[in-house]
Amino acid sequence: MSATLARFAIALLLASLSAVSIAGPHRALPLVAANDNRLAAGTLRSDTLFVDLDIRMARWYPEAQDGPFVDVPVLGEVGRAPQIPGPLLRVRVGTVIVAHLTNALADSTITWYGLSTKPSLDSVRVRPGETVVARFVAGDAGTYLYGARVGALNWDQREREQLGGAFIVDARGARTDDRVFVINIWSEPIDSVNGLNALAINGRSWPFTERISATRGDTLRWRIVNGSVRPHPMHLHGFYYRIRSLGDLTRDTAYARGRRPNLVTQVMQPFSTMAMEWVAEREGNWLFHCHLSFHVVADARLAPGADHADHMSGDATRHMAGLVMGIQVKPGRTPERIVRTHPRALRLIAQEGHRRGRAPRALGLVLQRGAPPSADSTEVPGAALILTRGQPTDITVVNHLNEATAIHWHGIELESWSDGVAGWSGAPGRVAKAIAPGDSFTAHLTLPRAGTFIYHTHLNDIEQLTSGMYGAIVVLEPGQRYDPETDHLFVVGWDGAYGPVHFVVNGDSLPAPRVFKAGVHHRLRFVFIGPAEGGTFTLRSASGPVQWRTLAQDGAEIPRARQADVPAVITGWAGQTFDFDFHPQAPGDYTLIAGDPAKPSWSGRVLVR
Repeated sequence: MSATLARFAIALLLASLSAVSIAGPHRALPLVAANDNRLAAGTLRSDTLFVDLDIRMARWYPEAQDGPFVDVPVLGEVGRAPQIPGPLLRVRVGTVIVAHLTNALADSTITWYGLSTKPSLDSVRVRPGETVVARFVAGDAGTYLYGARVGALNWDQREREQLGGAFIVDARGARTDDRVFVINIWSEPIDSVNGLNALAINGRSWPFTERISATRGDTLRWRIVNGSVRPHPMHLHGFYYRIRSLGDLTRDTAYARGRRPNLVTQVMQPFSTMAMEWVAEREGNWLFHCHLSFHVVADARLAPGADHADHMSGDATRHMAGLVMGIQVKPGRTPERIVRTHPRALRLIAQEGHRRGRAPRALGLVLQRGAPPSADSTEVPGAALILTRGQPTDITVVNHLNEATAIHWHGIELESWSDGVAGWSGAPGRVAKAIAPGDSFTAHLTLPRAGTFIYHTHLNDIEQLTSGMYGAIVVLEPGQRYDPETDHLFVVGWDGAYGPVHFVVNGDSLPAPRVFKAGVHHRLRFVFIGPAEGGTFTLRSASGPVQWRTLAQDGAEIPRARQADVPAVITGWAGQTFDFDFHPQAPGDYTLIAGDPAKPSWSGRVLVR
């Protein structure tokens, strides 16, 4: 175990006894039922929904029923088990809702919110032991969050309550066969850095989250509700999804059919909602998960005790935890056909070199160019892989590390076996293993679209990722050549995992100036692949931000009609890529800045000549 992980584990163990309990003698508290959001609450009579909701203390097991638990305030229907997330409210536009709201807590006033005609946001205060009645009309169609808070608004306290649920208003005649998934977090701080967490989707934490089953060719329609106070970049492996609408507590904005964003990672801000759909075009095992490493690694379990063996395990139920859902796509009526002729062959060597910077280790993925690279050479980030759309490519990852690894091809539409999640990718009876020291694995990539993508470790994520195990993939159109004078990569990572975030761009915290030609178009490709937020970057002249033109996100080209000239400011999160066109007309000096221009956390000069 690394020194950092050892200190983290000890801190968790020392603080855990007062924050979380392992199953034992029960106090007289009801048990929480994990809510899969398949059954709506209340009773519908004509055009009116009657629902009786209350808040009470209950015992929540986010993992196994004999595992760790926490006692928290929880929503429920009166006379039924309390639920995490809270009971699903689902009605048609124009439905009258009569909600009896009871505060069953002994000593705290609560405030209900979100139970109002949309797009407004009203709140109702209820004293201990009191019941009030809220009567309103559902309002605009959309996906919303409702809930309550105990006492005054306190963001730390909000993560110790579990008082949110989905409120769906369906348009008349709309289909209602979609699924609803609510993200929630329970958190107990230990210090300014560490804490105990229960991170759940529909009340369960991986590997106890629901397994989504589909048949190849199915269209899946999901509504995602972020009931937590933290952002979550939600990433789908192997497929793109189209966003139908985005919303918050008060309103939901639908996209016209031809203008729906096509993404692999969408950042869900606190209390935001998303309606999405995707087609299960390829069979096998896939994942939908938060791309903040801290929310999906073994340390994300509620009870402490994850050790180095868990982080390095080839068992997906051990090396992942938290905000992860597994998807299993079964074969369709006809056999899946994957035609691959004359694949291009590349070799990436995973190696460890001499420590540099703040990270405790220097790991990297070195592209073999002719003779094998020297044993201690590393590249941070890993070599940019320049590939061609439509050309099958086999990439053999050779592991020269003294520990296992696994490489995920992020944003690439490919076969499940090659996806890069140890102990999960593949299909029942044929699941990919971690790449053991001295071993290798060949990923078979299909490349159906040109764009900017990522490859990165998917094992021991925090340590390996912040030590350099990541790189960019650029897929070009057939016949196109990569020209580094007009095509520029900015790969944003972290140097070290803990303490203040220290960004490195293209592996460098103090880069040499870049020289651009004036009067020509430059494609700027941003890749964000730290373990958490990637930060805000601004391209500025002496007078402020300049303009650039949006071209693509997550490797998907933005239709020309939606491309726009905008201020050159981009905020990226882990797992996102963005492409822009920058067309400087005359010579000048520019600065690319991360964070506050007055006190940037990283900066690099761009000289236009």
